[in-house]
Amino acid sequence: MTFTNRLLPIVGLMAALVASVSVFAGSDQAQATSYKPARNAQGHPNIQGNWDFRTLTPLERPAAMADKAVFSSPEEEEAYRKRAIALNDVDVQRDSMGDLDVEGAYNAWWMDYGTELNEDKRTSLIVNPTNGRLPELTSQAKAGLKKARLRKHPVRDILSLEMDNLTFRPEGPESLGLSERCMVSFSGGPPLVPSAYNNNLRIVQTAQHVVIFTEMIHNARIVPINNSPRLPAEIERWTGDSRGHWDGDTLVVETTNFTDKTPTFQLPLNLNNLDRNGVVGSGKNMTLVEKFTPISESRLVYEYTVNDPNTFTKPFTVAIPMRATEDQIFEYACHEGNHAMPGMLKGARQMEKESATAALK
Repeated sequence: MTFTNRLLPIVGLMAALVASVSVFAGSDQAQATSYKPARNAQGHPNIQGNWDFRTLTPLERPAAMADKAVFSSPEEEEAYRKRAIALNDVDVQRDSMGDLDVEGAYNAWWMDYGTELNEDKRTSLIVNPTNGRLPELTSQAKAGLKKARLRKHPVRDILSLEMDNLTFRPEGPESLGLSERCMVSFSGGPPLVPSAYNNNLRIVQTAQHVVIFTEMIHNARIVPINNSPRLPAEIERWTGDSRGHWDGDTLVVETTNFTDKTPTFQLPLNLNNLDRNGVVGSGKNMTLVEKFTPISESRLVYEYTVNDPNTFTKPFTVAIPMRATEDQIFEYACHEGNHAMPGMLKGARQMEKESATAALK
């Protein structure tokens, strides 16, 4: 956890925003910047350090904003910002739902969605398609969504909690969501999706590799940048097989060989997205291209393109400006996969016994 995060009983300090930079609209403007980044011993841009990607800017453009790529006025932007903060206030939900207040994990004090929109004033993190929305799902993906609701294995859901069903009874560990089992996070990807907390990334550079370490579920991807061969297609990994290269000042990382146990894409845990919440597709068919471009000492543009023709009718691209932070990243000691699992399963069996007893009366 960083000090910007409040998932440990430590004093939560908001990261200070560093000097603002010019707005950007994806890689075209990022590439066009006149900024000349510092170089490491290999002559590559030095992008090493901790980066904060929390934001109130939604992944998808709100339907009410139609084709409006940026907010039309400071007043419109401020109105949306205040509305987003209010919608993210989980205490309002807890106060209105007794079961959620007892069974829900965190109240608002623990959340860290951020309090600001991105400096680019865009109405969505999606920059392509130009409507700022996810492409249409294929018929195959839509059929898969229906099957997933029956929780068929492999379960690709990140969480098994449903707002209208707080009494889910897992048959076994395999029935629970991937994040509950501490296998895959709901924001750390790949690719990254700003979410409720732990929106921090650490980059470490060596002569032959770049390490991309996410705070959420503490995954560390070791990306070779030395033209080493890819893994055989039959070897699949939770976070895929990544290979990187430098294109000018941009680090380009292409990832394949995802396991079919992960989804193609997952929407962030954000109450602004309840109309499109969930996961879609199978990572087995996905190719992910990520780009990291420094545009100032304190800003790194993170852009990625998801291409899975079995899930989406066309690729889509997301661009997120990340802020440099000097705060440390502490261990995210996810424990559901070990300490809490017996309790969750025991509770499910107890609920079944109580239901059976009640049915006999």
